Amino acid sequence: MSTKRLLGVFAHPDDEGTMSGAMLMYGSQGVETGLICATRGEVGEIADPELATPENLGQVREGEMRAAAEVLGVRNLWFLDYRDSGMAGTSENSDQRAFVQVGAAEVVGKLVAIIRQFRPQVLVTFDESGGYGHPDHIAIYRHTTSAFYAAADAVQYPELGPAHAVSKLYYSSFPRSALRAMGEWLKSQNYDGSFGNLDPEQLGIEDAEINVWFNASPWRETKDRSWAMHRTQANSGAAFSQMPEELVEKWRGYECYQLAATRVGLDVEGENDLFARVQ
Repeated sequence: MSTKRLLGVFAHPDDEGTMSGAMLMYGSQGVETGLICATRGEVGEIADPELATPENLGQVREGEMRAAAEVLGVRNLWFLDYRDSGMAGTSENSDQRAFVQVGAAEVVGKLVAIIRQFRPQVLVTFDESGGYGHPDHIAIYRHTTSAFYAAADAVQYPELGPAHAVSKLYYSSFPRSALRAMGEWLKSQNYDGSFGNLDPEQLGIEDAEINVWFNASPWRETKDRSWAMHRTQANSGAAFSQMPEELVEKWRGYECYQLAATRVGLDVEGENDLFARVQ
């Protein structure tokens, strides 16, 4: 196993797109990459009814995630086996099987076990807004942040193996400037879907708080190919399919990371390296 290891922790298959460029770049440098999915996205959209049904969507999306991981060169993939909670305000939120209904101690324990097994130096998850407010995204942000500290504490979950102190915790999300641009463009297209109601001032990460601006443009082709594996989630809406390339580049050509916690010192402006000062 490589000396350096990078672990992404997200809620659903396709969430890894917020850091897939970094996975490709660091993987090409010999960094061992890993990915955790809390759920299989069982109540997500189905772009084409020939691809899946509500009954088998979770199974289909797991297959899509495995295919995407293969494109990204991610050989370490874990599912926590929780159920998708659905978008905020839907009846799925209150389903007793839903991820948001699970106690923190249980979820954090599962994450600690994987962290102590995989022993990453860099951990990445969603920011506190969950990118766009999805309840599962916010839940995985909370639990991963707790697991960052718990994994390093030998007193907590002693039955899950030797303590491991992750060097850095980053939050990956959309820059607020890109959210504003997206909102303005959707409004100009008279878009009336669910994303049209999002408040860009409450979501994502303010540009000034971003520590790492990763240029994913050299990896766009492979990054897009990995995203294409998530066929059930392909948005067929006219507004998104007609989005100008300049705006697409804001979303797909760059990845943004906020340093949330560090045991090896602060990032330096312009450094743009998740592994800066990691030995």
